Amino acid sequence: MTSFLEALLPSTERALLHRVAVAQSEGRSPSFVGAIARDGKLVWSGARTCVEGHAPDADTQYRIGSLTKVFTAVLVMRLRDEGLLDLNDALAKHLVESELGPGVGEVTIAQLLGHSAGLGAETPAPWWERTPGTVRPELADVLGKEPFRYPAGRRHHYSNPGYTLLGSLVEAIRGVSWEAALHAEILEPLGMRRTTVQPVAPHAGGWAVHPWADVMLPEPSEDLGLMAPAGQLWSTAEDLCRFAGFLAQGDDRVLSAASVEEMREPAAAPGVGDWTGGYGLGLQLVRRNGRTLIGHTGSLPGFVACLWVDVEEGVAAVALANATSGPLTGTVAADLVRIVADAEPRFPEPWRPLPQAEVDQDLLALTGPWYWGTYAYGLRLEAGRSVSLEPLTGAGRSARFRALPEGGWIGLDGYYAGETLRVVRRPDGSVSHLDLASFVFTREPYEQGEAVPGGVDAAGWRGL
Repeated sequence: MTSFLEALLPSTERALLHRVAVAQSEGRSPSFVGAIARDGKLVWSGARTCVEGHAPDADTQYRIGSLTKVFTAVLVMRLRDEGLLDLNDALAKHLVESELGPGVGEVTIAQLLGHSAGLGAETPAPWWERTPGTVRPELADVLGKEPFRYPAGRRHHYSNPGYTLLGSLVEAIRGVSWEAALHAEILEPLGMRRTTVQPVAPHAGGWAVHPWADVMLPEPSEDLGLMAPAGQLWSTAEDLCRFAGFLAQGDDRVLSAASVEEMREPAAAPGVGDWTGGYGLGLQLVRRNGRTLIGHTGSLPGFVACLWVDVEEGVAAVALANATSGPLTGTVAADLVRIVADAEPRFPEPWRPLPQAEVDQDLLALTGPWYWGTYAYGLRLEAGRSVSLEPLTGAGRSARFRALPEGGWIGLDGYYAGETLRVVRRPDGSVSHLDLASFVFTREPYEQGEAVPGGVDAAGWRGL
């Protein structure tokens, strides 16, 4: 039988191609490319075009606009992992404050990554996407005289100039250009040879389609200069599918799985009324069709693009079009993910027992029911000596915990993220209770003789 990774069903392929065809036709785009990856491997691509007898493919370059920001964020996270910066560092620790404008040096790197630094969404006029980068040769030209729109750290406000600052940060610490760092640290290790700063044939041309007539106008392709880290790149569906695998699983040659997972965590609250999406550290987060997707959208004059990854299903979709206001690639990419995930859901991994080296009788003795007051929980032993704590009935706070070298566990998600779970023992070495952020879990509800909130009435449990 053909494996999950080797091929899609013909009916699934037809549904995917139909969605691409509708996107190109109804979106009035000169061309449209869609692609699907499973676990980082391209398994399907399809295209539609207005040119008879010729269609782009997964190796045709399109400009990807703000998808570039994800690459810039990865470069910054690499610097953090190497100990060359802290995400809570003020920008002025690494860049010359006098070149930044009033107050800009005080914003943190984390705020810039998550668009919560309060900086303006755009540069001062003229529109940076349709003018050469030489118009803004210095950071002060990018930021303008009034760089802030909100107090730093208070809310999410998308900022293109913020990612120019991050690109300049990479250059200052690395001592090489943003482009050179990008190539050496991400593109080359991941084999993304068709992702470039300038277009390399075969590539699509950018077009503006008249809103009230079926006529087109060629769009200019500007070199964005200092703004390049916010939206310069050209790429292909195949390269972006490869990048999707990295965003889902990490790659120690570029960034560890733990650091990529950190990028996927929400960094700031979404705006008022927008509770279906958010932003991590360089990654957009959305809820579509009942699924959580991570990735990014992108646009520049003549092009729109999107990459969405369903990490849980191991499915990613790319949508690329060469029209300024063409198809809604974010919606199309989400639909492509849905088509595959619904028609051909991921096969679960075969159940396997834990490796013998991880089977610890003391840990096994801790598993089973525990009680926080009258709330019943179950403690389960997982791989790597990690544990999970889940309510046995009704609603409650569940969490996963990673084992700490010094003993105990650290919470990974939910209410207990970052909190420590530890075993408290009696003087004779027997287990008294579990302590989790001062909450005491005992083997019996309100167990007599144990720590707060142990048995509180000498008469014990009673009826009416």
